[in-house]
Amino acid sequence: MSTFSTLRHILATPAAVFAAISDPVRLARWWGPDGFTNTFEICEFEAGGRWIFTMHGPNGAAYANESVFEEIVPDTLVRIRHVSPPHFVLTVALEPRGAGTLVTWEQVFADADVAERVRHIVEPSNEQNLDRLMVEVAG
Repeated sequence: MSTFSTLRHILATPAAVFAAISDPVRLARWWGPDGFTNTFEICEFEAGGRWIFTMHGPNGAAYANESVFEEIVPDTLVRIRHVSPPHFVLTVALEPRGAGTLVTWEQVFADADVAERVRHIVEPSNEQNLDRLMVEVAG
């Protein structure tokens, strides 16, 4: 399997969730698993825009990342292609649902073997990422 999918219902409008994704200052606060922080070098939040940043792990390790924002539909969709290894496409879809937003977080790896090797990291990290997004949106 090379696809990891997670659903989360957030008690906020799609516009409020999108605002936490589209604002680089806010994105830097919540992006990544528990204990990680970020330093953004470039965050061009537009279709075709580059996103170059370093994730700093709780153990002091630095992880260089480079991505491209492939598609952005305000309040609806953000698709990001991770161009540094491991290669994947992350699609974050926002759908109004009741009093909030259903967030669909789908990460598709280019190589199924790589996906299997990182599964033990990706699955809990994606959940933690969405936990942190919920906290950011709640303010």
